Amino acid sequence: MMIVRTIAGLREALMAPREEDRRIGLVPTMGAFHDGHISLFRASAAECDLTVASLFVNPAQFGENEDLARYPRDEAGDARKAEDAGVDLLFVPSGDELYPPRFQTWIEVRELGAVLEGELRPLHFQGVATVCLKLFNITQPAVAYFGRKDAQQVAVIKTMIRELNLPIEIRSMPIVRDPDGLALSSRNVYLSADDRRHALALPRALEAGARADAAGRDAVAAAREILDATSGIRVDYVAVADLDGPTLAAAIRVGSTHLIDNVLLQRETPETA
Repeated sequence: MMIVRTIAGLREALMAPREEDRRIGLVPTMGAFHDGHISLFRASAAECDLTVASLFVNPAQFGENEDLARYPRDEAGDARKAEDAGVDLLFVPSGDELYPPRFQTWIEVRELGAVLEGELRPLHFQGVATVCLKLFNITQPAVAYFGRKDAQQVAVIKTMIRELNLPIEIRSMPIVRDPDGLALSSRNVYLSADDRRHALALPRALEAGARADAAGRDAVAAAREILDATSGIRVDYVAVADLDGPTLAAAIRVGSTHLIDNVLLQRETPETA
């Protein structure tokens, strides 16, 4: 596996594969790889001729008082995991490489980027959309891979792709969970044993909401009943929205840790966000 740190270096490394008309897959990440990331790498390696993964903790998608400084970082460990999972090129740019001084061009997906996570973190999806568009322009992949855990992010990226007429397929891969049901996240390392026990209310609540929805009852009410009865957490939101299909999405805080999760509903449900 080759590690590349500059835009010019990545473009040069991809020149021959493009000339050979090889199918390029891209997996944008912020590192701290877990089995969810590995599933994306392996999917790309199986479906594409060459897999590029980016490793960049994107400061533009963190708001004030968020966890940018303490976000988990382990480049050496991530590189080993990426290589083992079939990644061919690991792009590890600096902040200045992607955001040169006086950077002033931003991408905004207005309506979808302003609800749920976007309402809670007002500049988050502006940062996500901008860095992804830059990575798409630099890499020019045939397909890009994202995890379904970040369902709103996937919907924002798909909207940007469609409205800006980019010739890229977006593959949304299933959520990967630990045996206890908690969705894998780089932020799970922040959780103490007690925190994790409280956090398990999130997948339980979503399962209850999905069952209620299938029975024709209110998915949001069923999920909130469980979350509101759980000590040690704060509910940021619970809502049904069209996130590449009718989706029950929720976010909680356990201590200072922000966790999100969602479940795709099996019947059409009125949008509430």
